[in-house]
Amino acid sequence: MRKLDHTQARHAAMPLGGIGTGNVAICADGALRQWQLHNVGNHRGDLPGSFFALRVQHPEPPLNATRILQAPPPEPPPDEAGTPLVTDDHVPPWQRELVERVGGARGTSFRATYPIAEIDYHLDLPLEAHLQAFTPLVPLDVDRSSLPAAMFTFTLISTASVPMDVTLGAAMQNPVGHDGLTAPDGVHAAGYGGNTNRLRRQGAWTSLLMENAGLDPVAPGAGSAVLSCDVPSAAALAQWTDPHEFLDRLAARTPFAERTRSATAAHMPEQQPGVPAGATGPSPAGSTWNGGLAAAVHLDPGASATVRLVIAWHFPNRYVNFPQPGPFAEQWGPSRFWLGNLYATRYADALAVTEEVQADWDELEADTRAWTDLLTDSTLDEDSAEHMAAQAVVVRSPTCFRGADGTFYGFEGVNGASTGGHSGVVGGSCPLNCTHVWNYAHAVAALFPQLERSMRETELDTLQAPDGSVPHRLIAPTYLPQLWDVPIGGPRTPALDGMLGVILKTYRELRSGAVDTAWLERYWDRLRLLMAHIRSTWDPDGTGVLRGIQPSTHDIDLTGVNTFMGTLWLAALRAQEEMARLCGENAYADELRELFEGGSNAYDALLFNGEYYIQHLEPEEQERAFQWGRGCLADQLIGQWWAHELDLGHLLPAEHVRSALRAIVRHNLRRGFHGFEHTFRVFADRDDTGLLVCSWPTGGRPEVPIRYADEVWTGTEQQVAAHCLREGLTEEASAILHGLWNRYDGSRRNPFNHIECGDHYVRSMSGWSVLDAQTGRSWDATTGILRLTRPADGARVPVLLGTAWGYARAARADGSDGTHEDVELVMLGGSSPVRSAGWTVPS
Repeated sequence: MRKLDHTQARHAAMPLGGIGTGNVAICADGALRQWQLHNVGNHRGDLPGSFFALRVQHPEPPLNATRILQAPPPEPPPDEAGTPLVTDDHVPPWQRELVERVGGARGTSFRATYPIAEIDYHLDLPLEAHLQAFTPLVPLDVDRSSLPAAMFTFTLISTASVPMDVTLGAAMQNPVGHDGLTAPDGVHAAGYGGNTNRLRRQGAWTSLLMENAGLDPVAPGAGSAVLSCDVPSAAALAQWTDPHEFLDRLAARTPFAERTRSATAAHMPEQQPGVPAGATGPSPAGSTWNGGLAAAVHLDPGASATVRLVIAWHFPNRYVNFPQPGPFAEQWGPSRFWLGNLYATRYADALAVTEEVQADWDELEADTRAWTDLLTDSTLDEDSAEHMAAQAVVVRSPTCFRGADGTFYGFEGVNGASTGGHSGVVGGSCPLNCTHVWNYAHAVAALFPQLERSMRETELDTLQAPDGSVPHRLIAPTYLPQLWDVPIGGPRTPALDGMLGVILKTYRELRSGAVDTAWLERYWDRLRLLMAHIRSTWDPDGTGVLRGIQPSTHDIDLTGVNTFMGTLWLAALRAQEEMARLCGENAYADELRELFEGGSNAYDALLFNGEYYIQHLEPEEQERAFQWGRGCLADQLIGQWWAHELDLGHLLPAEHVRSALRAIVRHNLRRGFHGFEHTFRVFADRDDTGLLVCSWPTGGRPEVPIRYADEVWTGTEQQVAAHCLREGLTEEASAILHGLWNRYDGSRRNPFNHIECGDHYVRSMSGWSVLDAQTGRSWDATTGILRLTRPADGARVPVLLGTAWGYARAARADGSDGTHEDVELVMLGGSSPVRSAGWTVPS
């Protein structure tokens, strides 16, 4: 990512935190915001009094200055009302006031390839200040990618002509006990009271342990946090309520008494019952303490120094703190169901997290950097590398979590500005494990395949009903009754596209190596039951064409014959056929192939209008709401996109598929939204370019068209773009992707937060398929055969294979048949399962 001035990237906020741990975001202005540590999504979560600061001094010429390491909030242009449904540019009033009163950086420069952000603070002082912030991310290594910690390295470089002393201050509010929902007023908030901060020095590190021994251990807010730095002589002010008290001490000649007095005795009150040894006195009811560390370094002219800081947290008590769908909630009364957090079973408290980070810092940083370097130093251009890296954000946002037993769960997103009208602005959006939205998501399957395996097992072990159907939403804990034969919501009955997706995703996991044939055989009867349910409900006559009411991801019921559901159906038939052959059931596989071929011919004959695929409605279906008829649906070939991901071949005639893709881009890609009538949510406006969900180029728009027709979904955009790349339509793909990436360039939307029905929306993880298409990836773990598009000489192609990750490049080899070209595979993690690798040449 190129460096951006904070005024150009005012919406950029990169989350720090691991899988299922919660987050804090490092923002382009250099500040920390969006604190979401307490097992509940809250995009405007705040911990007042948490900031970084510098004090710089030298005697001659005299200099004694303190600066907050944050740039002043830029004022929006007078003609701009703000970006609809977006809050990433929100700066809390206390931060604005602090920067205004104390003084901050003149500006910042921000660049990031997730999960590593780099910030240059531009100061009006003879000092350069640079920050690197990250949380470890190592593909395929779920444990090391699930650390509840944020890691910061400050590099300070003197530009003065005389020696100087610099003190780096790091301040944080003790968050233990907070409900994660309400906005603290200074140190006052619901759940606070009895908080203590404890100083600890061990080896090269100085730490503040933030606790609350008076809390019930099973309280939602019970836990701990740590602020730590790698300066053993760092001073600490463990107990304060106003940022200016900390800053006044920072500006003093000897900032805190701990510089000259015993580290354990300085400013510590008489021990109180129930308070950890060496801790501050407990905070009053309804309030907490802030704490801060100050690391002093001496710099000669031109010299530099680095200081490492860690923020770690540990909140083990995740409960079902979100409204669940279906009719059962009234039966549960005041029950609260504990789910826990897997990360909390690996660590006793936040101090244990901190100690692991401190011990393994260099290795964690090197492995994370190996991942980002793999993308940035590859065949991908700069924009592609940046946005492909950001595909990992959602799985490490509050959208996703793991229960104490390791089960992986996912909302559709995190409630925020886009959901305020129907489900509020905090918590998880549209719970839980929604099969039809997760149909679009490929990033988790590539980066952390064991998590998607968990989802498949939950679908087949828990969600599936006795009749074979799979409801599209999960009730948690999983021992509770599931949504069998009861209204679900979004849509009302089990989503057909979600059920077809269960089959497709199972085959994906098999091909990636996330599961093996033994696993498939264990679940094969359930997959057969699911397919039998679909066939008997929507194709009882065995025509190969689905008819009737078809509940879908649009939160409504589709009807008639259409290729949105039809191509998913055709792809599922082919995937089930391939799995049947692996299970030795060739007769069943032949039956499915015959059904597929009949359906393929019928769909094409009935729906292709010479340019694209329409929806066919019988006379009695014409007046049904939420259809599109003659319209051009952006997702009309979603199953073909899936088929290319799974090497299932063309489901419909290739020339018709390419014609339809060209039509989608021609008719649905809108350049500029001035004067556009938004009938629902606004995800593109002003001068934006975006792909509409549906258009009607020949007229015939129904009075009540398919829901969300006038919206722009990033998940659909990336799906269509990746499909265009697979079909050789590079100009069309580029037009879609650059329109999307320009919308999410940090100026008006956050590149680390694609929004739909909530922030960090799952559908946006379709973007991983763009990487697969760009590299021509074809991988089948059942055969060990890998095929990739040949790169330019010397270029590296990123490769993720389910059990290994690294890169491929072309190499010349000599053999008995003369010189030929091989694929050289270099694995950076895991062990290669490849038996045969080769290049393909784009047609």
